[in-house]
Amino acid sequence: MDELVIKDLFVSADGKMILKGLNLTVKKGDVYAILGPNGHGKSTLLNAIMGHPRYQVESGTITFNGQDILSMSVDERSRAGIFLGMQYPSEVPGVVNADFIKAALNARREKPISAMELYRLIDKTSKQMGISLDMANRSLNEGFSGGEKKRNEIFQMTLIEPYLSMLDEIDSGLDVDALQVVANQINELKKKGMSFLIISHYARLYSLISPNKVAIIIDGRVVTTGGPELIEKVDQTGYEWISKELGISITKEDKEEPISATSIGICATKEGLKK
Repeated sequence: MDELVIKDLFVSADGKMILKGLNLTVKKGDVYAILGPNGHGKSTLLNAIMGHPRYQVESGTITFNGQDILSMSVDERSRAGIFLGMQYPSEVPGVVNADFIKAALNARREKPISAMELYRLIDKTSKQMGISLDMANRSLNEGFSGGEKKRNEIFQMTLIEPYLSMLDEIDSGLDVDALQVVANQINELKKKGMSFLIISHYARLYSLISPNKVAIIIDGRVVTTGGPELIEKVDQTGYEWISKELGISITKEDKEEPISATSIGICATKEGLKK
């Protein structure tokens, strides 16, 4: 069984401790919505799992399918079946999108993919996602709009078919049609048993993909887990109930984001908007 197990994880970045004893288990087929105020460790968690060099694991363990991934390089974690759809995808001039995808596919295959099979896969997926086939022949993310970069992340994920996909605000910058395309691809891969960790500040994406589990991160720890009802609770009342019900204080960022009618972030709740 493809299972991610995180135990007592402490992670720092730039000399500041961000994750402070985080525990989480993701089983095969789980679709986890990762909620929490800004600056409390959600993106740090995903980057630490993937092996981003900025994030230093001070203590704790992360195993995937029984393997200690903390001892692996980033490419070894990718070959093990872990994928990160980044919040801010990098532009890589000179590296053709199709060549990048081919290398990623071949890294997990015993026999290299043929040019014809690669073309068929890219053509089929391009049509599914309603994107131009020309995207495959452009340099990786170079000159792409924000929405194109995010769709390209999902394009790669669909072709590679990892066991665990981690998506960091993959919906930000997408219009309604593009968001539906992204949700459709996630739902198709859910049917194949792929597991997901998905960060979003917008209830719309979660309503389209129907996560079966929710984890709320406060001050570098998972303070509670549950089902989709937690998304609705946060959307309606924010995070103040955590202080009242669990006795956990929430330190807000110095600069809060503006209120948005669809945000389930730090300060935007339906009750607050009514006021």
